[in-house]
Amino acid sequence: MLLSVVVPVYNSEESLLLLVERLMQVLPPGRDGSGIQLGELILVNDESADRSWSVIQQLAAQYPWIRGTNLMRNYGQHNALLCGIRLASHPVIVTLDDDLQNPPEEIPRLLAKLAEGYDVVYGAPQHQAHGLFRNFASWITKLALQSAMGAQSARHVSAYRVFRTHLREAFASYTGPDVSIDVLLTWGTRKFGVVSVRNDPRTIGASNYTLGKLIRHALNMMTGFSSLPLQFASLVGFVFTLFGFAMLCFVLGRYFIEGGSVPGFPFLASAIAIFSGAQLFALGIIGEYLARMHFRMMDRPSYAVLSSTQTPSPDRAEQKTHGANS
Repeated sequence: MLLSVVVPVYNSEESLLLLVERLMQVLPPGRDGSGIQLGELILVNDESADRSWSVIQQLAAQYPWIRGTNLMRNYGQHNALLCGIRLASHPVIVTLDDDLQNPPEEIPRLLAKLAEGYDVVYGAPQHQAHGLFRNFASWITKLALQSAMGAQSARHVSAYRVFRTHLREAFASYTGPDVSIDVLLTWGTRKFGVVSVRNDPRTIGASNYTLGKLIRHALNMMTGFSSLPLQFASLVGFVFTLFGFAMLCFVLGRYFIEGGSVPGFPFLASAIAIFSGAQLFALGIIGEYLARMHFRMMDRPSYAVLSSTQTPSPDRAEQKTHGANS
């Protein structure tokens, strides 16, 4: 079985060579059909600020099974992954990070789980090698992903995954700048598996994900791929409607029982503030969805390719053009 390994690259000039060497030790490159082989390694450079693209070009010149793609600007990890996934040409795709925190030595375990009948298998880290705030932000992101995916396995998602290439047909026509590979995969299957894998600490460079970026990613997923915020806004409106009805019953009851109204401006001002806040909150959520619709109508691409290390065949060129315009 031939594999396509897709790696989004951002400021990783120091780790790429080591990543390739470890991949070659685990998955011998070849196409003779004997066992599991590395058919191609697709490195997608997401406008790195260092020499990552130069390193990719050198690796592609040295190894014919390495393909490099250079994006026009920084689109984000999932957008770069989407580009690589659309370029893959083998039956199974493996995605992993470029920082060596996803050990390539765990790939056979993921493939063994995939062979049990799953379409997607995640490598869930045994121990998170991040700080408190990063782990908290990751937890928020996975909760948001669970609401968007509608799958219990969402809490175990990671950038380390293997899946069957034919699943990309389910999102072949997807357009828009906001991309979540994990959500898109649910459009093609519900057969998700999870394997607990080792997660190595990062020894080269620093993480590019911050608390703010992860929270924004969670909000993008909730408003871009889920109606949960709108449902929450409806629930808030319903609760405050009941609260307002209870206040009306209290005022009328006091008037008829004690013969007087509820005194005090603070009470009235507090009630107005509560209801106004609830209305503005709901309007803010609706505005967020309208903004998503606005950006979708602008037909902004998920990514655009600046250059490649290889001249693609006609069908590959058509695939690249489709990715750049979607």
